[in-house]
Amino acid sequence: MATQLFDSDSEDELPPGWEERVTTDGKVYYANHEKQNTQWKHPVTGKKKVVKGDLPFGWERNITDDGTVFYVDHINQKTTYTDPRLAFAEEVKDTPLDFRQKFDGSSTALQILHGRDMTGKYVLITGANSGIGFETARSLALHGATVVMACRNTQSAHDGRAKIIQEMPSAKVEVMHVDLASLKSVKHLAESYEEKGWPLHILILNAAVFALGFSMTEDNLETTFQVNHLSHFYLTKLLVNTMMRSAPARIIIVSSESHRFSDLKETNVTPEKLSPKGNSYWHMSAYNNSKLCNILFTSELNYRLSPHGIVANAVHPGNMMSSGLARHWWFYRLIYALVRPFTKSMQQGAATTVYCAVADELSNVGGLYFNNCCCCQPSKQSENKALAVALWTASEQILNKRLKTVNS
Repeated sequence: MATQLFDSDSEDELPPGWEERVTTDGKVYYANHEKQNTQWKHPVTGKKKVVKGDLPFGWERNITDDGTVFYVDHINQKTTYTDPRLAFAEEVKDTPLDFRQKFDGSSTALQILHGRDMTGKYVLITGANSGIGFETARSLALHGATVVMACRNTQSAHDGRAKIIQEMPSAKVEVMHVDLASLKSVKHLAESYEEKGWPLHILILNAAVFALGFSMTEDNLETTFQVNHLSHFYLTKLLVNTMMRSAPARIIIVSSESHRFSDLKETNVTPEKLSPKGNSYWHMSAYNNSKLCNILFTSELNYRLSPHGIVANAVHPGNMMSSGLARHWWFYRLIYALVRPFTKSMQQGAATTVYCAVADELSNVGGLYFNNCCCCQPSKQSENKALAVALWTASEQILNKRLKTVNS
């Protein structure tokens, strides 16, 4: 059983109900057990601290199956949840985040990556076989990252992989199958990834559907909700331990400005609202709601994972881009084709995703919304903490119910 080895903050005593902890990348933070929240500054002195260097001789860091970090002192045969380096934590001064806009809506993913070496970084991208997802995969692979294209259409993904390899024979690109309309398929992807023993430094949740007529998945859920939100929610849960072991890590969730037109609120975040039946379904409402879910999920995900060295940010790739997203209805295909000369290229559309994946200034910054490679203000709804928690709870409930059905 783990024990508290020592008081780590002898210089600045903590008030009752507070605990000092450390992230996987060495940042000290403080947990308030009464209010159940965390903060970077000491609750009394306002100091920020960081731990540096390796663990002391004889110490080992481990992670349980549920993601809990603990430390083993092999010399004294003791176990603790407290990082032994906390006793030697150093104060750091606040420095303003560098959010000066270095790139904009005309920037391309390859421009953002110029001069960067991504060798050794493992990236998994859903929906990477076409459009923005493909350009994201291509750009990162051309700069040395090992890119896993997780796609439903594996033939299209293999064709995309061949194009990248033709462009750069040394590129490291893998193809794995996932059908986000199947929770069983999502689980199989996560298990297959873990079996390979690869780390995971960047998870890009890019795949989405738009303008679908009403349909239900094999899990008896409305398709837009499951593909755009719930399956990505599930995939993240399944891969989170791998990401913790790989930390520092980043999660980028592709959302949309359409989130501003959602009618989700605390009082109606129910399974019936999130996954509507045919008589209450409208494809634009379903899409708008799913895109708000993306940002709410990002916010709560970052809150839960940032102490473990994982940051999450949401992005809007661009307005009315002529990608495969509009393929389900001829009317939208026509509109998207007409506006194509006035919108971003796929390379420009991938830029904001790539920016959030690699920007040095975002290494410890998450829970934000980006558009045109710039941090932007999302809707009021998306900043509602209670709504984010309500969505997380509802997603867990829906997921657990569906998984019981799948496993029975």
